[in-house]
Amino acid sequence: MQSNETYFEKLNQWGKEGIPFLFVIDFEQKKPLAFPLTELPENVFFEVPGKKTVQPDMEELPDAIEFNPKFPKFEDYNNRFQKVQNCLNHGDTYLLNLTMPAEIKTNLNLKQIYSHSKSMFRLLYKNMFVCFSPEIFVRIQDGKISSYPMKGTIDAKVENAEKRILDSPKEFAEHNTIVDLIRNDLSIVAKKVRVKRFRYVDRVCTNRGELLQISSEIEGELETNYPARIGTIISKLIPAGSICGAPKLMTVNSILEIEQYDRSYYTGIFGVFDGRNLESAVMIRYIENQNGRLVFKAGGGITAMSNVKEEYEELCNKVYVPFTGNHKN
Repeated sequence: MQSNETYFEKLNQWGKEGIPFLFVIDFEQKKPLAFPLTELPENVFFEVPGKKTVQPDMEELPDAIEFNPKFPKFEDYNNRFQKVQNCLNHGDTYLLNLTMPAEIKTNLNLKQIYSHSKSMFRLLYKNMFVCFSPEIFVRIQDGKISSYPMKGTIDAKVENAEKRILDSPKEFAEHNTIVDLIRNDLSIVAKKVRVKRFRYVDRVCTNRGELLQISSEIEGELETNYPARIGTIISKLIPAGSICGAPKLMTVNSILEIEQYDRSYYTGIFGVFDGRNLESAVMIRYIENQNGRLVFKAGGGITAMSNVKEEYEELCNKVYVPFTGNHKN
């Protein structure tokens, strides 16, 4: 296996030569992938804004879609939640993104989920996993780098849902923490970093109804030779702050100790560099094939103000596919 240093040097070289490529990096950065777009493996498909592969043959959906998550037991979630609270109380972290896996009983396969999903970013990696992410990691366009951290999710059916999430002190503090973290991250690689938009509402349609999600936009300016440093830029920004927490290093160590399962490519990043510009996503909304068993991984940010029942409900709300159809239980 190549070292991370060699991996990012390869991306720098491709950037210098103007070679378009796809990159996929797992949460722990143990098994990063990268391919020139002219050498993509078979059965790897993606779509990002402005670019996509030839898509797989569209498979029709079943007349009645079965999509039945086996959510983590509340007791198991609460046990991990209390461990997070201990870390918060000890000062090891002040925001930690806690995730858990949920097995899915469904009559859909990964290719069907990929083909029918409506999402800004999609990735199907062979028959290993599918991702349909609504969250931009970083976007580079003509020397400007932008990030759009997403932090805060609520079921749109909740009464006064938009006002409730925007007025929540806990949600405000959590979102503000991530915006500050991302602004600091971008300042490592860019100049004139600023918050262009703070806490705007996105709407996401799912098989279980509509969700409201809160995002912000942060922008900076890169040096003129940034394509030759594209790997270095990526390396200095991962892992994405929105899916670990702050401070990053201590929080990631706490996550590994508390979660006790392999996130793998979930909460990693993937993206496409076209020779000058880049589109990339945080790999949330992710389903993994584990020896024929489909597992959906989901979670959310925990702070000292978090309510365990509300956080558990948020995790469950994020287990969905972003398309509608006839359903049966």
